Amino acid sequence: MGTSFNEKFDQHSVWRHEFALRLKLLAQWLKEQDLLDASVEDRLLRLEAQVRVDKVMVAFVAEFSRGKSELINAIFFADYGRRIMPASAGRTTMCPTEMGYDPDVPPCLRLLPIESRLRPQSLMEWRMVPEKWERIDLDVSNPKQLAESFAKVAETRRVTHEDAKALGFWQEDGSLPSALIDAKGLVEVPKWRHALINIAHPLLKQGLVILDTPGLNAIGAEPELTVSLIPQAQAIVFILAADTGVTQSDLSIWREHLVKDSRDASTRVVVLNKIDTLWDALDTPQQVQQQIQRQQETTAEILGVPVNQVVAVSAQKGLLAKVNNDMTLLKRSCLSHLEDALSQGIMGRRQKILASAVARGIADLRSETARVVHIRRRDVTEQLLELKGLQGKNVPVIKNMRARIAQEQADFDAGGVKIHAVRSVHMKLLRDIFSLLGPTNLRAEMAELTAVLTQKGFKLGIKKAYGETFDKLRFNLQQVHAKGLEIHTMLLATFIQLNTDYGFSLQVPEELEIETYLKDLELVERSHVQYLGLGNAFRLAQPAFADRLVRALSTRLRTIHEAALADIEAWSKSAASQLDAQLRERRKNFARRLEAIDRIAQASTGLDERISDVNQRNADLDGVEAKLSELTDHLLNMTAPARFGIALDTTV
Repeated sequence: MGTSFNEKFDQHSVWRHEFALRLKLLAQWLKEQDLLDASVEDRLLRLEAQVRVDKVMVAFVAEFSRGKSELINAIFFADYGRRIMPASAGRTTMCPTEMGYDPDVPPCLRLLPIESRLRPQSLMEWRMVPEKWERIDLDVSNPKQLAESFAKVAETRRVTHEDAKALGFWQEDGSLPSALIDAKGLVEVPKWRHALINIAHPLLKQGLVILDTPGLNAIGAEPELTVSLIPQAQAIVFILAADTGVTQSDLSIWREHLVKDSRDASTRVVVLNKIDTLWDALDTPQQVQQQIQRQQETTAEILGVPVNQVVAVSAQKGLLAKVNNDMTLLKRSCLSHLEDALSQGIMGRRQKILASAVARGIADLRSETARVVHIRRRDVTEQLLELKGLQGKNVPVIKNMRARIAQEQADFDAGGVKIHAVRSVHMKLLRDIFSLLGPTNLRAEMAELTAVLTQKGFKLGIKKAYGETFDKLRFNLQQVHAKGLEIHTMLLATFIQLNTDYGFSLQVPEELEIETYLKDLELVERSHVQYLGLGNAFRLAQPAFADRLVRALSTRLRTIHEAALADIEAWSKSAASQLDAQLRERRKNFARRLEAIDRIAQASTGLDERISDVNQRNADLDGVEAKLSELTDHLLNMTAPARFGIALDTTV
């Protein structure tokens, strides 16, 4: 049996904590060496946040009665010795449920009433008003109390057709399963719109977030799920029933809501659950296995995924086996195959992506710091040659030397006017970029879209309006790229000139890239198009639903813009801080040289002492370079695939 998902996540957490500690030690040492300038400090803070706050969201998506909640119990909560998530027969999880851990919030279950859909606020906005949620405190040491509390996510209520329509659970054509309508003609709808569970489960404390989603009807009524939450999940586990295979409603969820991300399609794992229903006493184990394999192959063909991404399991038997420590039953449940897919495939890829990003950050940080050490080394060498040249010279020669240094300093300070002019242009272009991606501009774009969506009746030309909106957003990003190239070209010319005139070692960062954000926009656009077809015409005719749609879209776009601006700011700061650091080092060098000359002029023995001091500084720099290499090499070694126990060609 391979490493389970739980074990893999434990390993990942240990790595993250150790890496964050090493980063703190590096930051402390850099500060002691006066090497912690604004850019280096910013890089360290971003790296530490990236590692410490790294969340891994696994979204479980399925139609009702596919055993989704039982699968969550089997993988994550078997240690409690019983079911924690409600997983009885029939429809259980009625509202989207997020499980995570926030140390600033007591263990609790928070439930947002379904009536909140009658108001335009997005889920993100509702999160900001916790008093509007019903809260139930949890006793994490009491499995029975946990299970009783979590059962509330399955609660429903009965409402009229009109109320169901207003809440988004009824279509004008009456296209709703008859089982949801009682003898009085009332429609059964979820009692809650969204649930947030905050518990100190070991995996959740380490950064795991579990998203448990309800069936097709509930998913389609909540735009934020498919526009924001599900696309941001690092892994999608799509659950089917092995005895029925891919039904029409399963296929609708897959095609309409699980937009494939072409960057890494392997993050979608398809689970054929309930294989125990195929365990027939009249069939041999080989015949049962052949039947399961045929279902896997058929499912893979219908969904258009490789067959090795379809995993057949029995969640119920797997949970039972774990609770009773029955290794034979656990092996037959094949639950370990899914855990392998999650740990080696999805977690392995997540770790490699994080490790690769962190490794680039450490390499950039080392290069930036090494440039400052190089400047110090060159200044020390120049000063040593200068002082040795004064040996045996008389007082007038020493005075002339001081006058020459003072003139160099004056010429250097005069050159600051040009640098100031470059900074001014740089800041202006940066302000233009922040304006293009800022909240004011985004609100204006969303206002135009809202105007189209809030037209009375059926929305004509809505796809065209969406297309035009995203065209404008893409154009804005392209403008950002153009201005970034302008900044890059200007800094390149300036840095070459400064390197020539003053012997600096300034290096312009790579050109600003926006491809990642263009892909994010494309993903959001594709995940949103599903709401624009005829199937949602009745929903779109409702102003409240249309408003929620735009708010959900705005929240997701704002996240993309904020991420882009954070990266642009770091990119800009890297160039500016380099210049600041080398200007500061040069000014310190002038001060040291003048101080050394003054001391030599005041005492005949001063020259030998100054040469000795400079030699010592040179030796100290040897130690700084060696320690910098040692600390950063250790961090880079921690990002090697071997540290995670993953192979570079891992496949699910």
